[in-house]
Amino acid sequence: MLTFFLARRFYKSAAGDRKRRASKLAIRIATAGVALGLAVMIISISVVKGFQQEISNKLTGFSSHLMVLNDSSFASPQSYPIVTDAQLLQQIEQTPGVKHVQRVSQKMGILKTDSAYQTISLKGVGPEYDLRFMRQQMVEGRIPQWKGDKMSNQIVISQMQAQNLGLKVGQKVYAYFFEQTIKMRRLEVVGIYNTNMPHFDRHFVLTDIATLRQLNNWAQDQSSMLEIYVNDFSNLDHVQTLIGKQINGQTDRNGSVYSTLSVKEHPYTASAFSWLEVLNLNVWVILVLMMGVAGFTMISGLLILILERTRTIGVLKAMGATGSRIRHTFIIYAALIVVKGLAWGNLIGLGIILSQQWWGWVQLDPENYYVSAAPVLINGWWILGLNVATLIVTVLSLIVPSFVIAHIQPAKAIQYE
Repeated sequence: MLTFFLARRFYKSAAGDRKRRASKLAIRIATAGVALGLAVMIISISVVKGFQQEISNKLTGFSSHLMVLNDSSFASPQSYPIVTDAQLLQQIEQTPGVKHVQRVSQKMGILKTDSAYQTISLKGVGPEYDLRFMRQQMVEGRIPQWKGDKMSNQIVISQMQAQNLGLKVGQKVYAYFFEQTIKMRRLEVVGIYNTNMPHFDRHFVLTDIATLRQLNNWAQDQSSMLEIYVNDFSNLDHVQTLIGKQINGQTDRNGSVYSTLSVKEHPYTASAFSWLEVLNLNVWVILVLMMGVAGFTMISGLLILILERTRTIGVLKAMGATGSRIRHTFIIYAALIVVKGLAWGNLIGLGIILSQQWWGWVQLDPENYYVSAAPVLINGWWILGLNVATLIVTVLSLIVPSFVIAHIQPAKAIQYE
């Protein structure tokens, strides 16, 4: 109790005593160093985690977490069919960790107008397909309520494709598909989406799965793949292993071999996920540097505070106070400064993050960053962890310099001016 009482008295007197200008300046610099370090850490981790979440949601929203597909599809741009009957869907849906399963068929083709053409991957979806992500990406028109057994001849194209082909909602366009013969379809554009993900926007066109079955001459229970969503993305590898044990290497009635593929392995998305993982290293570098800044400013501040209180230390030693108690007093004194710095750091860091979340004042180039504004993610546990870690690291860094007190001799210190 006495140690804490003395620390509080030192802190209050330093703030109000005009004679102790060095102490006031040292406290302000130390407080600013801690506040700056914490604010930068909060901003850095919130932006990086927000960016990772936003890009991951876009990648998985368009291509799912896991896919079950024909083993032959790995070595060919064209997709090969697998039997995706009710029994297979039910088997996968009952796998622990699986949230949703949906059928998808794909086919390469060309959209052609009088003045331009565009290679596409026509993606046919069934009635169970989760369209929430695509609805969020729509910029014009609508997404029809496609039925699994009826061809609609309606498509949803990307904004990039619409600009390249000069198409608008309501217009019709010819689609060509090449196999042993050329198949042509006249399709109506009913919606335009924009994900800001060039490798998706450049090629993918959405339609109903019945159109793909007719184009591919597939049976009612055949499709290119099953798309699977998991409850927890961090548990993706485990769920893939469980599903793989059930179906990998198994064949359907036509001899097609089932294989699983995760979004982390898919050629369209693997590089993006690798890039997102690298961002974690950047965060750790920033955290270490900012912790170092906070610790360095506190060490400098503590040495100045000890120097100005040399006479007081001498008096305390003369009165019988042990060096250990005096060290603890100054460490608590410094900890009070750290707490004030943490308060200011939280205020500044969270203020900037919340303003970005509300107003999006930091804009980005979607062609390079896949988003138009810097995304942020506020995680209370991360922020609490940063505060606790900063407090612990800075206080621990003060232990060694506090031993300077042991070399102060009472007789000389009392005469110190």
